[in-house]
Amino acid sequence: MAGMVLERFLADEAATARLGEDLAMSLRPGDVLALRGDLGAGKSSLARALIRAMTDDAGLDVPSPTFTLVQSYEARVPVHHFDLYRLSAASELDELGFDEALAQGAALVEWPERAEAYLPKTSVLIELVHQDDGRLARLSGQGAAFERAARSLAMRNFLERAGWGEAQRRYFIGDASARSYEVVSLASLPPRVLMNSPRLVLGPPVRDGRPYAVIAHTAQSVAAFVAIDRALRAGGVSAPEIHAQDLDQGFLLMEHLGSEGFLGQHGQPLAERYAAAAELLAMMHGKTRPDRIEAAPGVFHDVPPFDRDAMMIEAELLLDWYVPAITGGPASDALRAGYTKEWNAALDRLEGREYTLMLRDFHSPNIIWRGERTGHDRLGIVDVQDALIGPSAYDLASLAMDARVTISPEIERRTLDAYIAARHKAGAFNEDEFVETYAIMAAQRNSKILGIFVRLEKRDGKPYYLKHLPRIRDYLRRALAHPALAGLRDFYTAHGLLEERPL
Repeated sequence: MAGMVLERFLADEAATARLGEDLAMSLRPGDVLALRGDLGAGKSSLARALIRAMTDDAGLDVPSPTFTLVQSYEARVPVHHFDLYRLSAASELDELGFDEALAQGAALVEWPERAEAYLPKTSVLIELVHQDDGRLARLSGQGAAFERAARSLAMRNFLERAGWGEAQRRYFIGDASARSYEVVSLASLPPRVLMNSPRLVLGPPVRDGRPYAVIAHTAQSVAAFVAIDRALRAGGVSAPEIHAQDLDQGFLLMEHLGSEGFLGQHGQPLAERYAAAAELLAMMHGKTRPDRIEAAPGVFHDVPPFDRDAMMIEAELLLDWYVPAITGGPASDALRAGYTKEWNAALDRLEGREYTLMLRDFHSPNIIWRGERTGHDRLGIVDVQDALIGPSAYDLASLAMDARVTISPEIERRTLDAYIAARHKAGAFNEDEFVETYAIMAAQRNSKILGIFVRLEKRDGKPYYLKHLPRIRDYLRRALAHPALAGLRDFYTAHGLLEERPL
């Protein structure tokens, strides 16, 4: 297990417990943490803290698996605690189901030296030794698991600099990107959100020497979030207050806006909340916002345009991923040429339309409902880093055709009507142009999402996104029903892109 080495001094049991939390926050399926240390060095304390953090149960009984050899726990990532002291041969790991455990969870292994040849080379070795009046924890390893553990320890260092070094950390939420979020808590203080946003890794060039993320104007660092967040707050939008930031490492300590969403007890969309969000959009679109925003002294974020290249490369995800999934082969040159022609004709219609700051992912997972408040303050807005300057109708299409929630045509109509009424009330507003732009942007976004959700399954091993495809196809049919999109609708229909197909 050669590779990099990190050391951390643990002054007391509380420090050992915090290290267990830090390691728990980094765990993913397939990870192995190998614990080594003399009797009394703190292996049991560390294991107990890690498992309690993973299960979010501070009082969970975590017995030593000395006699059972393995103890399993259900958690965000299932954790399997192995004790190999009584192993007579390393091959007995097969009988304990070690490989099966790693296929769907993570392993915490005590006495790893009894089976080290059987452990993955990517295992993270944690050695605990007595030092002075405490313990020294030495972490070594290589690969993604070690890098995640090292980043999690760096997040603890960030919390210490912010005065929250003793905070409890619990996993909050992740998303389709590399970002993740935790809730951190200190006694007698409101909880805060710890955001982990590593710098975007640009992929290979896909067109004109540029990677996809550059063409699509995906945010490359957390500075984009900070800048957009500040602009929104200055404009009367309830985005989270940022209490501490490390732009270089991609860490933010932020206000916790809450966790209540837009769905009822049985998962149904609550129409009045969608209407309230539409009215918030109308307020935002009635204001002029800068396209160059300061994220920190001397650090500026230039808000990119949602230009034709970005719109097209997103729409082409349907060809790149969805078409091969439903046909069993790549999209033909003829299909690509026709698709490009029809989409360019549709996008030509955007000339002269209203452009504004568009948040790009303005939908229920990124909007917090705060019913105890009034007006626009009832809505807390998160996940804003990918904002662009683009058609104002895009965000309404994102909201009213919510990718993860089935929005009926009636609720979609109510959401659209609430926005249009608010815009008319505020002043001059070209409703016909807006509704046409809404249809174009809804068709573009849902074409993109068909591709993204298949990509998440095929490339990233996240099959649960496929269950949303029937909904996205329905949204796409609705958008293409607008008369201005007749040519595009005929093209999709002729090539079977709107048909219900199993993947």
